[in-house]
Amino acid sequence: MSRDGFCDLHTHSTASDGTDSPLELVENASKLGIRILALTDHDNVNGVRELASLQSDVRIIPGVELSSRTAVQKCHILGLGIDPNHPAMIEVLDKAKLLRLRKLEARIEALQHFTDQIPEEEYAPLRQMDGVGKPHLANLLLKYSVIADRPTAFLILDEIPTPPSRLDAEVSVKAILASGGVPVWAHPMGEEGRSLTFEQMEAVLPELLEIGIGAMECWYSKYPVELCEKLEKIAKEHRLFVSGGSDYHGKNKTVALGQLNADSLPVNAARLTVLEAL
Repeated sequence: MSRDGFCDLHTHSTASDGTDSPLELVENASKLGIRILALTDHDNVNGVRELASLQSDVRIIPGVELSSRTAVQKCHILGLGIDPNHPAMIEVLDKAKLLRLRKLEARIEALQHFTDQIPEEEYAPLRQMDGVGKPHLANLLLKYSVIADRPTAFLILDEIPTPPSRLDAEVSVKAILASGGVPVWAHPMGEEGRSLTFEQMEAVLPELLEIGIGAMECWYSKYPVELCEKLEKIAKEHRLFVSGGSDYHGKNKTVALGQLNADSLPVNAARLTVLEAL
């Protein structure tokens, strides 16, 4: 299906926990007719820097997804249109990397007590990554047949106690704004494996509004169109820009590039008003 006039403002590459390289991601978007693409890897901009000089028929928006936490619950905040080399962004990403590595070490230690089937040398490359996360360890559990399926691997990893690993939401928002970007509340009703009620969502919204969130990801691959439209209405009521993305991770998730709702209906870029701010 051609997606001319469409865009995807939430994607991941091998710079974090996706399976497409940054270049492959852009090439795949181009083949689908996607003309605007944001690369938003977890807590790092290595892929964004790799694409900085790329000439393509796809408009590439530099982005990031910061693992954050409000006073109420954890959340993810996208930064769209950021300057990846701004001192404020570099500072917050350095902090995020340290938090991720602490969490990784806690999980590795627990896995080493859980199983001796994973060779120690498999962990070394993960320690060198800026955007290392749960999917990388889940892949090892599957590779060595410790666990039979990905959902079970994720459940086991979620049960491992880890030190605090998320940035304060206000710190994330301020860094995005300082680097010239638009802070977007990603998947406000939850993501794969984690759903929120409207009551939970509305408990977080006032704090995010107060600290300067600029947009809401109303169109999301796991949400039916009816829910997307309801979120779009809420965003407009609070004068937030409307954003949308697939949260594409390549083979690590069952989500298609450019899929902005669970019903797989096309969403024209004109509906995503966050583009006006970019």
